Amino acid sequence: MIDAGAPVQVFDEIDSTILEARRRAERGELAPVWLIARRQTAGRGRRGRAWSSLDGNLFATLLFTTDRPPAEIALLGFATGVAMAESFDEIVGAGHATLKWPNDVFLDGAKAAGIMLDSGGAWAALAFGVNLAAAPEALDQPATSLRALLPPDVAAPEPLHFFAHMRPKLERWSARIVSEGFEPLRAAWLARAHGLGQAARVLQGDVALEGRIAGLSPRGELELDTAEGRRLVAAGDVLLSSAA
Repeated sequence: MIDAGAPVQVFDEIDSTILEARRRAERGELAPVWLIARRQTAGRGRRGRAWSSLDGNLFATLLFTTDRPPAEIALLGFATGVAMAESFDEIVGAGHATLKWPNDVFLDGAKAAGIMLDSGGAWAALAFGVNLAAAPEALDQPATSLRALLPPDVAAPEPLHFFAHMRPKLERWSARIVSEGFEPLRAAWLARAHGLGQAARVLQGDVALEGRIAGLSPRGELELDTAEGRRLVAAGDVLLSSAA
């Protein structure tokens, strides 16, 4: 699904790479391209939330055309999380990076990256922000940066360097989705699942589901064991019991 030959366009400043991807798609400019910003003035997160864009962090969006079904495109969120965690492993060692459903990457229990998808018929956009140099404050959950895990005399990776490090991993996982299906990626994601077995509250608008995180379904849904039995959750915000 991801074109390994897609060019990279870097902006010194832009409102949001994912907004730029949508503007291009709506103009019919659908050639695959990576859009990377050194600075964003109106970064977006999931469900329209603002994404704090601090200097030295990575903000990237891939715009691409696709004839794959939406459910398969959504699996790219899991592929991105695993690829990002693998990249963190190579920099700070294994055991720090975990994956919180649906699209967050954690380092030592705090959010270090977020992933989101946008689409419109024949096109899709895969976007992510990575806290390399700094983490925002006053979020609804603890946040950290890769820099916080490095020795004081070691600088955080430059955003384009980290992107170049991560990109081939993401492309490999994308190719495996097409050739092998979701199961290998599902297993890799579950091996890093954040909060597995813990009590959680899942917010879906005004509805809250209480239960215990049991796993990830073969379609990418969160498996939640509730008092009424197992529920499969396709969308929602997960709060672990310590943060509920």
